[in-house]
Amino acid sequence: MGGITRKTAIAGVGESDLGYTPDKTFLQLIAQATDRALDDAGLAKNDIDGFFSAGWLTMESIMVAEYLGIRPSYSDSTMPGGSAFEFHVQHAAAAISAGLCETALICYAETRLSDHKRRMAMNFVSGAPQEPEEQFETPYGCWVPIPTYALAAQRHMHQYGTTVAQLAEIAVAARKWAALNPLASMRDPLSIEDVLASPMMSTPLRLRDCCLVSDGGGAVILTSAERARDLRKKPVLVLGCGEAHTHRGISGMPDLTVSPAKLSGERAFRMAGLSPSDIDVLELYDSFTITVLLQLEDLGFCPKGEGGRFVEGQRLAPDGACPTNTSGGGLSYLHTGMFGIFLLIEAARQLRGECGGRQVARAKRALCNGIGGSLASSGTVVLGTD
Repeated sequence: MGGITRKTAIAGVGESDLGYTPDKTFLQLIAQATDRALDDAGLAKNDIDGFFSAGWLTMESIMVAEYLGIRPSYSDSTMPGGSAFEFHVQHAAAAISAGLCETALICYAETRLSDHKRRMAMNFVSGAPQEPEEQFETPYGCWVPIPTYALAAQRHMHQYGTTVAQLAEIAVAARKWAALNPLASMRDPLSIEDVLASPMMSTPLRLRDCCLVSDGGGAVILTSAERARDLRKKPVLVLGCGEAHTHRGISGMPDLTVSPAKLSGERAFRMAGLSPSDIDVLELYDSFTITVLLQLEDLGFCPKGEGGRFVEGQRLAPDGACPTNTSGGGLSYLHTGMFGIFLLIEAARQLRGECGGRQVARAKRALCNGIGGSLASSGTVVLGTD
């Protein structure tokens, strides 16, 4: 897979309307994000011949392609949860490098907040009796996703002495970034004390340790690095990718303190020929504060068990030594159910220098890491301008 490095680039990105969109379906949001990404790249819809989509409905990707009027020569609907879009970057880069398509669209949207207000909220457990959640977890009150991540947080605290105040550092840093993002849902000041005073959701995770519920969609367009140089925006090269999954339900997780990001990260860094010290900006899936902490350790930004100490002193915040989740992340920007596509969008804009007041100075390399399911899957993408 090393043959795909630096041969593919992100050429365009776009989001739909975000937050609360009761007047739009998820298909309309996907179309809106796609139009904006095409305009960003200076391309037309008929330039798209590779199609990548993930969603919860049966044959959803075929429905989406039909709605958009796209008949691709290459299609992929790999669905490992919130990490799907990082998986799709690797798959698209491979397909473009192999000549199976020339320009690929990755797209997604959900209307979680509107559905919730309509009392149509999706059940994370499908009800299929063979699924581990249904057999071994749900009967004991371990519904997904909050208690499953709380279980990982409890184990990390027991094993390494991690504290709730250290987890709160992650939420506070995300809010500081969100305060600089005009599109963020939550921009009011947030302190560690505020996080610790918020309602308990599942011990030890409180409300502000948990991601938002939002409507929204995103689109990312990839093409060959050579072609991208002739398009509207500065190319953002795919330097390295990695993917991994280790279990389905949390009861099957090999080690509650080690996510599959350890495997996907090693693969992505090896492909890119880089290490954590080469990364200028981090975009990490933050469904919960513990999700970020585990990724920091597993990706090699700090040793296992030292994530709590690593995030102290607002290291992840603006002006911190490790700029992380610069949009405000799922904790304060938005979270639609699968946040991975928004990591790629923010990273591309950071590397193109388009983020205004939240721009990380001299950012040349970014790492995006998506997490899916109950810490079940991980997709890592290293991007750069060199």
